[in-house]
Amino acid sequence: MRRMYFLVPDPGTASAIVDELLLARVPEKHIHVLAREGTPLGNLPEAGLAQKTDLIPAVERGLGLGGATGTLAGLVAIAVPGGAVVSAGAIVLSLALAGSAVGAWVSSMIGVSVNSRRLQPYEHEIEQGALLMMVDVPAARVAEIEQMIERLHPGARPEGVEPDIPAFP
Repeated sequence: MRRMYFLVPDPGTASAIVDELLLARVPEKHIHVLAREGTPLGNLPEAGLAQKTDLIPAVERGLGLGGATGTLAGLVAIAVPGGAVVSAGAIVLSLALAGSAVGAWVSSMIGVSVNSRRLQPYEHEIEQGALLMMVDVPAARVAEIEQMIERLHPGARPEGVEPDIPAFP
């Protein structure tokens, strides 16, 4: 899947684009609209926490760092004489899993409170009243969808494609 970004001038244009995307068989759950606070979106699919915040990258970092810390703690625990009453593999594995869980949880709490770094280039336009549309499509359909939007809605400005979106956006 690839995430396509479009800047759209107004909610009416965004609504027309959403209708075209739905007719092109892009599921509504793969369409996200971000607007300035207070902008009435009507029936447009509003971007959720996963799109607005740094939640997903933070969880990914937390899993990795927590797992590494847990593994290190497990290795230290088995190196202490008399500390390894249970099998060494079980200690290391359980501490690695516990570290991953705690790391993901703590970093998700931080990530949900931080605006997404991916959206920083668009903040100025959004504050000026534009809407940012994020559309998740299979890689094979990127060119087709981009051409369709450019052809039918010249006011929509393509802003690029993210090479990869998280597995659980």
